[in-house]
Amino acid sequence: MTRLLVVVPSETDPPARLGEWLRAAGLELDERRLGLGAELPATLEGYGGLLVLGGPQSSMDDEATSPELVGVRELLRQALAADLPTLAVCLGAQLLAQVGGGRTRVGAEGPEVGATLVAKRDAADADPVFRPLPLSPDVIQWHHDEISELPAGATLLAGNPHYPHQAYRVGTAVYGLQFHIETTAEMVRAWAASDPVGVAASPLDVEMLCARADAAHDDLAEVWRPFAGRFADLVRSRAQVRA
Repeated sequence: MTRLLVVVPSETDPPARLGEWLRAAGLELDERRLGLGAELPATLEGYGGLLVLGGPQSSMDDEATSPELVGVRELLRQALAADLPTLAVCLGAQLLAQVGGGRTRVGAEGPEVGATLVAKRDAADADPVFRPLPLSPDVIQWHHDEISELPAGATLLAGNPHYPHQAYRVGTAVYGLQFHIETTAEMVRAWAASDPVGVAASPLDVEMLCARADAAHDDLAEVWRPFAGRFADLVRSRAQVRA
């Protein structure tokens, strides 16, 4: 089985359903839960790909504020240099943008939270992982910061009117998703309970926000489970070439 390194910066955002889909697609997941004291490997040797999830940390945190992110940034640098199949989600996507030479900042439009849609860009039609997605797939948002500038040469794959850099690819196999596809109803409710500022930015009250997210989860699975399968295919195919 091809191994996927899964970096979990916070216990608030485990791989959850995405992890289940990737395992079902035939990958072996090596989860490193930083919030529980797990250590990261020094290199990506022996792994076919990398998954980096989100958390309440800011991509702009320095080493003193979030020392656990130092190793995450280093692994993302290595993944970029090797064009190793990578999926970086929310905080992960922001860190990926930074190490690739892009920029992040506090979101100019304020927090973006809850169930929403993103729109594929034309370049997605030439991407093997993104091409089969519908034009406007359902996603879950939960972020206060934004990717204000993509790395040079990055390909924009999806956006929305609030924050244009919702999904992108660097090289041929390194992907960043500003949004979440891994969530469960319980995770969203926990985020809402711990983030009154984010909830206040939504036009919905907390119960309606969570109810709409819950209702969207079946649609998310219909779209993003096959996406996970295509990413797993990419991980395996690249691993076979390197072997």
